[in-house]
Amino acid sequence: MLRKKVSLILILFLSIGAFQLPAQGLKTDEKVARLLFERGEFDKAVVYYEKLFSDNPTEEFYLSYYSCLIRIKEFKTCEKLVKKQIKRQPDNLKLILDLGLCYKAAGDKEKSDKEFNKAIDKIGQNQQMVIGLAKNFMGLKMPEMAIKTYMKGRSIMGANYPFCFEIAEVYNNMGDTKNMIAEYLEAINFNEAYTSQVQNALQTEIGEDTKGEKTDLLKGELLKKIQQYPSKVSYIEMLIWLFVQHKNFDAAYDQTKALDKRLGANTGRVYNLATLCVANNDFETASKCYQYEIDKGRDNDYYQTARMEYVKAMNKRLLMNNSYTRNDLLQLRATYLRIIDEFGTNPGTVDLVNGLAHLYAFYLHMPDSAILILNKVVGMSGLEQHSIAEAKLELADVLLFTGELWEPSLLYSQVEKSFKHDVIGQEAKFRNAKLSYYQGDFEWAQGQLTVLKAATSKLIANDALDLSLLILENADDSIAVPLHIFSRADLLMFQNQDSLAMLTLDSISSLFPQTTLNDDILFRKYKVAMKYNKFSEAKDQLNKLLSKYSDDILADDALFSLAELEHYRFRNIEEAKKSYEKLIIDYPGSIYTVESRKRFRQLRGDKFN
Repeated sequence: MLRKKVSLILILFLSIGAFQLPAQGLKTDEKVARLLFERGEFDKAVVYYEKLFSDNPTEEFYLSYYSCLIRIKEFKTCEKLVKKQIKRQPDNLKLILDLGLCYKAAGDKEKSDKEFNKAIDKIGQNQQMVIGLAKNFMGLKMPEMAIKTYMKGRSIMGANYPFCFEIAEVYNNMGDTKNMIAEYLEAINFNEAYTSQVQNALQTEIGEDTKGEKTDLLKGELLKKIQQYPSKVSYIEMLIWLFVQHKNFDAAYDQTKALDKRLGANTGRVYNLATLCVANNDFETASKCYQYEIDKGRDNDYYQTARMEYVKAMNKRLLMNNSYTRNDLLQLRATYLRIIDEFGTNPGTVDLVNGLAHLYAFYLHMPDSAILILNKVVGMSGLEQHSIAEAKLELADVLLFTGELWEPSLLYSQVEKSFKHDVIGQEAKFRNAKLSYYQGDFEWAQGQLTVLKAATSKLIANDALDLSLLILENADDSIAVPLHIFSRADLLMFQNQDSLAMLTLDSISSLFPQTTLNDDILFRKYKVAMKYNKFSEAKDQLNKLLSKYSDDILADDALFSLAELEHYRFRNIEEAKKSYEKLIIDYPGSIYTVESRKRFRQLRGDKFN
């Protein structure tokens, strides 16, 4: 009985072993085949893959077997393999390409072309089938066949889908800009709703077109399309968009005005262009845009906002260049008063009133008038709390300008408390921290700034970080006196007392020649020089900073500022390139590195297609 049990167990064991051995053998063969393939020993690997595919005809084994046959030039066997697969899967277009590649590898161009075209001929009314086949051709580096595939798909799909974006992408990869543009513009002809998509697709191409060749091509093609299809507004909008991309706002204005007149409605196109012009400091064109809307009369939906924004643009233009006279300021004040008189002091004009108050306090040195106006705004009935908060911040700034310290802090605190989780609340907190810094209460200021470094607003967070670092580096008891004087200079700069601020900064250098604030002093002097358009003086301050303090925290700021001066003010492209390149190499962790690399490549004339 025992012998029978042992025999039964042995038979069962052998049966299990016999059952497992083929699987183990298959696994071993697969490992060996893969190892040989990876080593490039295809003549040996093919023996294993032939057996593996025969026993288990998966796609993986097919592809490996096929690849081996191509590499060892067994084209007849390869042909038979693929044809057998095609019989199994007649609708698989990729297999037809495999056969074509087999013929191509064998040097039979006629047969290979026949198979490639056969694959294209088998396309049905299936968008994904067309795209899939074309992508296979692109993967094989056969862009002409990819285009042929899309064109066949276009003829089959008819009015359903023209494959313009896909064809344009292929042409772009081929470096054929003219046909790329033609396809993108054809997409608009097919459906004007594609205009934004076309703009997005062309954004990079046009933005990185340092030589202007692509831009000229696009402009020429757009002008042809406008003549060919005068009823398609989108082509005119594309031309306007192109002008805006290159900041040719005057040309954009001419086209936008013509389009607005043609449509005969309050489209807002000219008004929106004015906003873009102001953002890019093209105040002359902005003025023309606003005046165009104003000249339409009071029935125009944009009349009041155009009047108000016009004076804001005048304000920005005048004060930004710092080349104004007192008479210029008085004329600006008169314009403010005229428009406020026309529309009244109400919630709709509160921004304008705040602007007038700022002009009174910081430029006309009439803070009492500013305070009177702002107190009226704060007490205005029906005004939103957010607008009241903005007026309180302006009022606090004016009071600080006059030398008040307690009242501004109270106002900042009120706004912060009312808008704890809003950007305006964070702004109020930052201004309060800065007020403490002006007063020399560095410890309290630092506590507030630490919180603000995580502010929602990136601008506030960066400003808080900069001031925090300044205090951390210089507020030690043994060196705190220079920082007290420095903070006083910063307050004087805030109060537009720049000459006195410069004298204060000079006193630090004189009394404390070894102060750690020396780089900060030079950077402040650079900013004041820029404020008054003294570009050569500004450049001198930056060069001093870089020559003496290249290892300090402001070095990358100074180098980027110098690069921008050379680039945009002196138009010295070679010097700008040197500064951008130096920043990339010497300060790889700087926040300016990415932008510097982009600008350096553009100035060098790199092509990005």
